[in-house]
Amino acid sequence: MAPSGPGIRLLPNAITVLAMCAGLSAVHFATIGMWGASIASIAAAAVFDGLDGRIARLLDATSKMGAELDSLADAISFGVAPALVIYVWKFDSSRAGWVIALVFAVCMVLRLARFNTLLEVEQPPFAKEFFVGVPAPAGGLLLLLPLIVDEQVGRPGWWSGTVVVMAWTVLVAMLLVSRIPTLSVKTIKVPPRFVAPLLVLVGLLAAAIITFPLAALILAMVVYLGHLPYSVRRYRWLSKHPEAWTVTGVERRAIKRAHGVAARRLGLRQPLHGRVAGAAMRAVRRPRRDASVAAAAEVSSNGNRRRSWRQLGLRRQNRQ
Repeated sequence: MAPSGPGIRLLPNAITVLAMCAGLSAVHFATIGMWGASIASIAAAAVFDGLDGRIARLLDATSKMGAELDSLADAISFGVAPALVIYVWKFDSSRAGWVIALVFAVCMVLRLARFNTLLEVEQPPFAKEFFVGVPAPAGGLLLLLPLIVDEQVGRPGWWSGTVVVMAWTVLVAMLLVSRIPTLSVKTIKVPPRFVAPLLVLVGLLAAAIITFPLAALILAMVVYLGHLPYSVRRYRWLSKHPEAWTVTGVERRAIKRAHGVAARRLGLRQPLHGRVAGAAMRAVRRPRRDASVAAAAEVSSNGNRRRSWRQLGLRRQNRQ
């Protein structure tokens, strides 16, 4: 590919600057009480953040300055701006609220610093499919979830209580700096037969966002939180199966099925808790007369003198 000119190199950086301006505009809208516009600004910053890196790679316009500018824009758009929006909305003139907002902003900066550091560390091939902790755009939108719910419902509730919002802010901050693996959308590959249905789904999603923007954001955040257990399980499975690191998704599923068949052939089945326990209890509670009958049969089989039921002190069972 021919080297990119100055005009093309400017395009990804311009999109990054737009993302930063959108994040700062969210603070302005929050100060004048336009909460819907504030939420939309953070969402627009997330969209711009997802576009700048992809456009830079497609146009072969990546640069050291672009990488540094992207991290700075993320710190402002998804760290400082959401923290200030939440502070103005719920913690205004509260010292404790200001401390909570600072904690979130600091955790966001630490998360971005760790992300830049991990780029220079050699990792397994499958690690590129995951982020370490919740990424910056998702963290900024997750922080605004109580505000989004409040705007969607149209009235305050338990989700907008000061203590609840404080706890939620700390929780999201901990997710940012945690070691929880989260899926990276950048590495997802779609088989050719699923391209058309996926494009239809994207069109329906765009229509839902345009028609019901707040409800769509709430649903997206809930789905994102719900994917965390699956992401952790997927990461652990890949870390234990190096043969699946460099293969396609179809081959990975074949490897999982093969491991499942091998486990069944080895007899590694889940215990039948209820039936095993019930059989054991019935064996323990078996009547004593059954044991006496077995003893009588053993005596007769050894050639000893047969004894009648009365001599053994037993009673013949009534057969119906």
